[in-house]
Amino acid sequence: MKHLTDEELMLQIANGKLELLSILFDRYNVRIYNFFNKMIQNKMVSEDLTQDVFLKVIKYKTSYKNGNFAAWIYTIARNIFSTHYQKTKKERSNVIDDDKLEANETLVSESRQEELDHLQKALLKLSNSDRELIVMHRFQEIKYEQIAQIVGSNENAVKVKVHRALKKLKDIYFQTTV
Repeated sequence: MKHLTDEELMLQIANGKLELLSILFDRYNVRIYNFFNKMIQNKMVSEDLTQDVFLKVIKYKTSYKNGNFAAWIYTIARNIFSTHYQKTKKERSNVIDDDKLEANETLVSESRQEELDHLQKALLKLSNSDRELIVMHRFQEIKYEQIAQIVGSNENAVKVKVHRALKKLKDIYFQTTV
């Protein structure tokens, strides 16, 4: 069964073979978790939201219509993030959560860690849509074509938006250094 494509597995899951979801979970849970963690910088919330994605996959399994599975699951993840963001927007302050994914300090020099922290803070200053594009393209290594499917746009528009978002990130990053 491991040789089946994501799309073939999802079609079988939609037809009632729920036990196959574990294969898709193994393929996608880390990527979805990393997407959330880069967006909100909170391990526990990222774990909860990742779990919510797979619950929605089960709940809406019959709505899957043999399209690109990665685009479908990331659309679910984006919707869950949006809902979470709207709920927490009012209670949120500008405090950056201490629950950051810690880099192995023995491998990363202190100055390198400071640069990474500074980059993460700059990333958090971007709008959700810009941050989401950078996270998907640079951290998740999702191709422009697939991002276009996820966000409901076209490939060229996504390339332009990613380029602009990276420019904003660069401006924020260098604006706050020194």
